[in-house]
Amino acid sequence: MRKVVIIGSGPAGLTAAIYTARANLEPLVLEGIQPGGQLTTTNEVENFPGFPEGITGPELMEQMRGQAQRFGATAEFKSATAVDFTTTPFKIEVDGTETVEAASVIIATGASAMYLGLESEQKLIGHGVSACATCDGFFFKGKELAVVGGGDSAVEEATFLTRFATKVTIVHRRDELRASKIMRARAEENPKVEFAWNSVVEEVLTETGNEVTGLKLRDVKTGETRVLPVGGLFLAIGHRPNTEVFKGRVELDEKGYIKPYKHSSTSVPGVFAAGDVVDTRYRQAITAAGMGCQAALDCEKWLEEKGIG
Repeated sequence: MRKVVIIGSGPAGLTAAIYTARANLEPLVLEGIQPGGQLTTTNEVENFPGFPEGITGPELMEQMRGQAQRFGATAEFKSATAVDFTTTPFKIEVDGTETVEAASVIIATGASAMYLGLESEQKLIGHGVSACATCDGFFFKGKELAVVGGGDSAVEEATFLTRFATKVTIVHRRDELRASKIMRARAEENPKVEFAWNSVVEEVLTETGNEVTGLKLRDVKTGETRVLPVGGLFLAIGHRPNTEVFKGRVELDEKGYIKPYKHSSTSVPGVFAAGDVVDTRYRQAITAAGMGCQAALDCEKWLEEKGIG
């Protein structure tokens, strides 16, 4: 039986691994299908403390993984395909072929940004296509940008991007925003914000394969297409928490995020959660890492109270 199994290997999961490993709990990290999490799709990370010259997302996650392993964590390129939290020790089905037993579990499976699903879009993620203005806006100074979406998040992203861009066009499939009244007013009053109403992105255009040069838009009412020249595309159409395997196992909120109880605890004693799988507000690498630390400390204390350590 493992003392701690950590499901997920982004900043939250690997920080939890570092802390639990240093507590001699010998954690097992199930890395999932995308080791390192969403940060591995980010070319440059300049807002994570300790890297004044910046660092790539994959490099940062590799360093965090190595740090956890140095203290005794085991990281395996495997996924949790089912869990049973009804009895202890907890049971975690791995890749549908084996079962791991654990005295405690830290869930750090994150949330996935929703994309349009276009082949051209997927090829340019990290090369002009992003789902996080706070993370990547700085790299688009002096460019014209587009934001897809019509809710508060889209307006927030567009407004933030006007700090760097010369113009931001909000692309929305309807003829008015779904955002709250105050957010709509904020966008409409911003001289740098324009709108492409009744429009959807059909293709993300590029000349070199490494940067965005424009969007092919289709008018949903007339069917006509046109090219919108932009140097970057930001998606603001929502996030989907990676909690499918935990449905009916821990309590989730109406959007599918794990519902937090006291501190990092979930509805099941001994099962903790950290990072974007819980966080619906910040979604930053540094906040996820901080939550991973909290979950590890809570987990360590819980195990100590149970006489496991």
